[in-house]
Amino acid sequence: MSLLHLFFIFFYIGLFAIGGGLVAATFMQQTLVEQYQLISADKFCSMLAISESTPGPIGINLATYIGMELFGPAGAVITTLGEILPSLIVIMLIARFFSRFQDKPLVKAAFSGLRPATTGMVLIAMVQVFTLSLLDVASFSTGRGLASLFCWPQIALFEACLVILFKSKLHPVVIIALGAVFGVLFL
Repeated sequence: MSLLHLFFIFFYIGLFAIGGGLVAATFMQQTLVEQYQLISADKFCSMLAISESTPGPIGINLATYIGMELFGPAGAVITTLGEILPSLIVIMLIARFFSRFQDKPLVKAAFSGLRPATTGMVLIAMVQVFTLSLLDVASFSTGRGLASLFCWPQIALFEACLVILFKSKLHPVVIIALGAVFGVLFL
């Protein structure tokens, strides 16, 4: 795969990832892991976790990380540009012409249709992250039994983080950092 091809992949993702970074992550997973097999599912999950725990937009962080992993600094720049350029173009066009057509029934209907579609895409991304993080489908498919389906240390960490989040006044960033430390040290 060339840098130009990678740019167009991320341009496509940036163009159609309406709804934010988790929707973009779903497209990246489908394109780079399933379609082109450039990254393994486990590697992608780790990259997504790191991208979620670093400051900034998840989609752009993930695009930069993937580009860096595949092609070094040039790849990081190309994937980042590919990811953000469609949004910049669309926002400039909308800003220029939106006042002319914002009250049209068709435009209102389109925006009403985007809301549930975006919610569905975010839900899909959430289910994929949950599945990759807390379930071991490969072990379960080998016939080891139902208990092998679950990644028990990760589930225990997930439950502990939920309890800490809802029972204390600890900032979520601290919980994310603790989860990263736990993952590096114990998983």
